[in-house]
Amino acid sequence: MCSHGWGLCSDVEPLSQMEKTIYAIDELTGLIHAAALMRPSHSVLDMEAKSVKKKFKAKSFAAGVNRDVIENGARMLGVTVDDLIVDCLEGMRECADVIGLGG
Repeated sequence: MCSHGWGLCSDVEPLSQMEKTIYAIDELTGLIHAAALMRPSHSVLDMEAKSVKKKFKAKSFAAGVNRDVIENGARMLGVTVDDLIVDCLEGMRECADVIGLGG
């Protein structure tokens, strides 16, 4: 758990696949959550990855989200940021009601 804040609030480097995954998606889930709240549906169920990618590129949107962490996390996992967004969004859809983003 300590490694999710590596470089920000922790010196513990993520080494296992699980640690790298948590590190990579921690900031991304915040971005997706903020983007979902801006939608009329307040849901990730009808959100497209393309919309998240657009918000990711807009530095003024959810300015507290550290995009460098997301990019670094994707590199650590050996995936593109686009693929990470798709996977994260799919995961959030699976538990949308539990996380309050089911609409």
